Amino acid sequence: MGGTVTVTDGKVTAAAVLPVAMRGRLAVVAVLASLVVLLLGVRYAGDTGPGRTDARIGEAAYGVGAPWWHLAHATDFLGDPGGALLLLTAGVVGCLRARRTRAAVLLLLGPGLAVGVTRLLKPLAARTIHGDDNLAFPSGHTAFLTAFALALALLAAGRSGLGPMSGTVLALAAASAAGALMGWAQVATGAHYPTDTVGGCCTALAVVPAVAWAVDRVADARRPHKG
Repeated sequence: MGGTVTVTDGKVTAAAVLPVAMRGRLAVVAVLASLVVLLLGVRYAGDTGPGRTDARIGEAAYGVGAPWWHLAHATDFLGDPGGALLLLTAGVVGCLRARRTRAAVLLLLGPGLAVGVTRLLKPLAARTIHGDDNLAFPSGHTAFLTAFALALALLAAGRSGLGPMSGTVLALAAASAAGALMGWAQVATGAHYPTDTVGGCCTALAVVPAVAWAVDRVADARRPHKG
């Protein structure tokens, strides 16, 4: 998980976790994702059941048989505390072995804050599933896996020196694939409505670029620069 050396405002910055060439595009993505979360949260605020779209998708995905049921539960485990800890530990250890401290911080803070934001939003949206105690929107499991995949993709884009377009495509493809996989698992196991998983995926798309930018800003501010 090495990084490339970039130059920002005349200052040398080593191993940026948010490639400079991608910042503008990912900022737009983050804003649009935030709007999707807001609109869905307002639309389904206080609901205790699925919407029309949720019902159609849920009918097709819920209650799948073997081996898909086992795959859904295995995927769901990756968003549980135990599974998330395994993924984060593997990622952070890999970054530290490669002496990528910034990358390790991003892998911890990006998914962690994405999940934290979903927990803050759930009581505001107050959408429930399977009883009043089960807040549903947005999905924390989906936010976690999407955020983890997005963080890894940003690091890969930086290491490979991808251009702004190809780097952004890689980041969005990785995040979308992870979000779709976990979203399907959440719907198949009956843990969430489909729109909850869209909200979780978009929460990660909004949070991770901001976290990556902040990690670079703080690291650059602490890094000594020779005149």
